[in-house]
Amino acid sequence: MDPLRVGIVGASPDRGWAVRAHVPALQALEDYRITAVGTSRADSAQRARQLFGAAHAFTDPRELAEHPEVDLVAITVKVPAHAELIRAAVAAGKHVYCEWPLALHAAEAESLARLAEDAGVRHVVGLQTRYAPAVVRARRLLAEGFVGEPVSVTVYCARQMGAGTQVPGWAAYTLDRSTGAGVVEVVGGHTLDAVEYLIGGFTDLSARLAVSHPQAVIEDTGETIEVTSPNHLLLDAATAQGVVISAHIHDSKVTNGRTRIEISGTAGDLAIVSGANSPGGISLSDLRLVGSRGGGEWQPLGGDDPLADISLGTEVGNVARLYAAVAHDVRTDTATVPTFHDGVRVHRLLDTIRRSADTATRMPIPRARVCASGQT
Repeated sequence: MDPLRVGIVGASPDRGWAVRAHVPALQALEDYRITAVGTSRADSAQRARQLFGAAHAFTDPRELAEHPEVDLVAITVKVPAHAELIRAAVAAGKHVYCEWPLALHAAEAESLARLAEDAGVRHVVGLQTRYAPAVVRARRLLAEGFVGEPVSVTVYCARQMGAGTQVPGWAAYTLDRSTGAGVVEVVGGHTLDAVEYLIGGFTDLSARLAVSHPQAVIEDTGETIEVTSPNHLLLDAATAQGVVISAHIHDSKVTNGRTRIEISGTAGDLAIVSGANSPGGISLSDLRLVGSRGGGEWQPLGGDDPLADISLGTEVGNVARLYAAVAHDVRTDTATVPTFHDGVRVHRLLDTIRRSADTATRMPIPRARVCASGQT
C-alpha cells in the first residue's frame, strides 16, 4: 500500500520534539512519508522542508491540514495550542496524532475526543511509553500470571533537573502551571498511564502536590521567575481489584535521576527500571525489565520489540513503535493504539490528583463514558 502522508505541525528544524523524535521515527518506517511541515515562520518552515525532505511548507496549520497530500496531521507544539490545531485537522477530515498532554484539562480533552469521534477520523495521543519493549513484555507476563495475583505497585520517578532553583531558558515555560506541561502533566501523565496500562485503572486516590521553590532563576539570562507548577507528586491509589499503588514523581534531583516501577504479586515480582542518571523520566529513559519468582534472585527478562531490526534510540524508538501500530490499525481497520479517549482518562486522573491535593481529601476518579465505537 502507499505510505501514509504526514504533515507535522511544529516541525522546527532547530530544536523540539518533532526533530528529536517524530521526524526520525517517521523516516525509519516504510509505512510513512513526510509530505508537509509547518512552523510559525516562513524561513524556518522552508528550512524544515529542505532538511526533512518534505514537498510542502506552511506557516498556516489550517492550510497544512487541508492539503490533499496530507493524510495524517502530527501535532508537536506546546499544549495550549493543541485544541485549535486538532479542530483544524478534524475539520479537514484528516487523521490526527497529537502529542501528550492532549489538552489543558479533562473538559477540553473530552470535547476534542467527541469532535474526532463524530468526524470519524483516526485520533491518536502520544502515550508512547506503552510501546517501550520492557513495558510491552511486562504487560504480557502479567497476563500470563508471572507475579500471580498483583498486590501492590511502588513507583519512583525522578528527573535529574537540579534542585528546582535554576532552569534552562527553553524549559522555563514548564514551571508555569497554565502551560499544562509541568511534572504532573508530562512525567506524571506518562508514568501513571503506563502503570494503569499494566495493572488496570485506578478507582480512587489521595494526592499531595508541592512546589519546593516558589521562584527560579533562568540560567541563560539570570531572570527570576515565579514557579506555579508543582515539582513533586505524591500519590496513594487503588484499583478495583484491590491493588494498592504508591508513587513519588518529581524533577528535583541533582544526581541520579531514575525510574523504577515495581509490581509485587502472590507468586513473584516484576520491576521496570531505568539506568542511573536518566534525565528524561519514564518516556525518555532506556527501560529494563527484571523479575523474580518465589523469592528468588532478580533476573533480567528482556523486552518485546517489533522494531528490533531497526536501529533506533530510546526517544525515537517508542514514538516509532507507536507510529507503526497506527499504520497497522489503519491498514487492518483495527483499534489498538491510545486514542483521545485514553487521553481523556489520563486527564481525569490528573484533574482528580489536583482536586485531592487542593482539598486534602481522598477522591474517586470519574468513570469514563463509553462512546458509540465502544471505546472509553
